[in-house]
Amino acid sequence: MKVDVLNLEGRPVEKIELPKVFEEPVREDLVTRAVLASQRNIRQVYSPNPMAGKRTSAHYHGTRRKRYSMMNKETARLPRLHARTVPFLNMRARFVPQAVGGRKAHPPKAERVWEQKINRKEKKKAIWSALAATAIKDLVLRRGHKVERVKEFPIVVDDKLQDLKKTQDVIKFMVKIGLEKELERISERKIRAGKGKARSRKYKIKSGPLIVVGNDNGINSAVRNISGCNVSNVDNLSAEKLAPGASLGRLTIFTKSAIEKLNGLSNEN
Repeated sequence: MKVDVLNLEGRPVEKIELPKVFEEPVREDLVTRAVLASQRNIRQVYSPNPMAGKRTSAHYHGTRRKRYSMMNKETARLPRLHARTVPFLNMRARFVPQAVGGRKAHPPKAERVWEQKINRKEKKKAIWSALAATAIKDLVLRRGHKVERVKEFPIVVDDKLQDLKKTQDVIKFMVKIGLEKELERISERKIRAGKGKARSRKYKIKSGPLIVVGNDNGINSAVRNISGCNVSNVDNLSAEKLAPGASLGRLTIFTKSAIEKLNGLSNEN
């Protein structure tokens, strides 16, 4: 299978043969497993203090027919404060999960193991499957990318793209290859629902084009200011970069040198 190599003006200059990885069967189950494993492996362990809610003098003594017994008082049999000096706290329930200021019934545990293992060959197969999905226009459209004007997938560009150092030059290039509507789509931000708004993630950013390069000669600093766009070296590809959220078909732009490196990898295996 051959595809056109575009220049920075969006015009085809030559044709090259695609690597065999683009002929791999699309395995959504493998991609999902690889993405979830990578997400779990970066989870930070968290838990409350083990003594939270337990630092209290509340207690219960319920011996029948004894002085100071807490039975037959028409109150629940719970550990309670005996705060004679603070009248409004006297006989307040503490310590138990259903009491105000009590411990959590089942808090997150620091000893929980978040890491999820995945076979090396299975991980490689998932990356190849995600790469093959980037060459299928129906999957790219299903993911929500605005690529109606793009005629051929995958998009392969001359290596001069790697030398761009200004954001405006990258935007001009994307417009010339028919991605102006995609740029409009990723520029929109939606406010997140829930408490995440107050936790340094107020806006939800849409995933835009991924530019896969053979060598980074300045393109990363140029793309950094475009919301949702990312740059990745072909040697550092992962299933999560190619299919964010385990959703196949991310819009991906390859440079010619990246395709040549992929061709070498496919020949090795």
